[in-house]
Amino acid sequence: MNHRPHAFLRFALSVLLVLAAFAQTATAQSNWPDRPIRLMVPFSPGGSTDTLGRLIGQHLSNAFGQPVVVDNRPGAGGMIGSQIVAKAPPDGYTLVVSGIASHVIAPAAPGALFDPMKDFTHIAMLGGPPVVLVVNSAVPVQDVKGFIAYVLSKPEGINWASSGQGTHAHLIGETFRAAKNLKMIHISYKGGGQAVVALLGNQIPAAFMALPSANQHILSGRLRALATTASKRLPEHPNVPTFAELGYPQLTARTWFSISGPAGMPKPIVDKINAEVRRGLQTPALKQQLALESIESDDFDAATFTQFVKSEIDRWTPLAKTVSKASQ
Repeated sequence: MNHRPHAFLRFALSVLLVLAAFAQTATAQSNWPDRPIRLMVPFSPGGSTDTLGRLIGQHLSNAFGQPVVVDNRPGAGGMIGSQIVAKAPPDGYTLVVSGIASHVIAPAAPGALFDPMKDFTHIAMLGGPPVVLVVNSAVPVQDVKGFIAYVLSKPEGINWASSGQGTHAHLIGETFRAAKNLKMIHISYKGGGQAVVALLGNQIPAAFMALPSANQHILSGRLRALATTASKRLPEHPNVPTFAELGYPQLTARTWFSISGPAGMPKPIVDKINAEVRRGLQTPALKQQLALESIESDDFDAATFTQFVKSEIDRWTPLAKTVSKASQ
């Protein structure tokens, strides 16, 4: 008995099923989004991550004609909320406001909940503010050179604050301290707000922190900015130099935020989100909001942004691991 016709029919049917699956996938991708998008913010409401996430979420909602629902899930330096996204279907309906805190620094600690490169699709850069070295206005220094001399004049050294153990500002401060072998004792606070209160109360003379946390007090004169990690001088602080121009190019950095999704997201969806984020960041309304937060951004496509994330992991992981071990 000849079974070839039956074999051929089975083969033809399997080909048709595969083609149908491809067609269904292509249709789903071309129709994306046809339902609400969940945007995970892995930090508490009210912070920079939450504010930026809501701004870009509203823009994407307007652009795509679908609600973008912000879901705050704080914990473990941003890893709790991010892990939920890593385990979600890679269909573009579950995204996360990622960034240097949750996808570079936190995963460097022991017991990381995910691999920031293998478990995510990195989609678009949102940007971020620089870190600033600030002192209480009562501290008798006017610039970084004077600050170094001030620290060296104290046999016991000085205390300095950051917004938390292992934060980007902490790593920046440690990099500066090590560059000059200064005796500076780190005091960790629970967020930039608490560190600012300690500075204003003259409980601590100096701090490294994200610029938005200190901005209004710098402008009022209660705090003095000595240098920022921005790539160039900021329009709102034209007299504050960058660390790079003072001879510290290794201190050019931003506390950046971004949009990522689960690993394996379809390229058409990734490119669609990337293009819309980049377009949104150039709108007058968002540009004004970003300027208020001293946020610098880059016009990266998804592939370039992914390479940027990898370079930041390579750059900061060794120091993040060292700081993590020292705190144990």
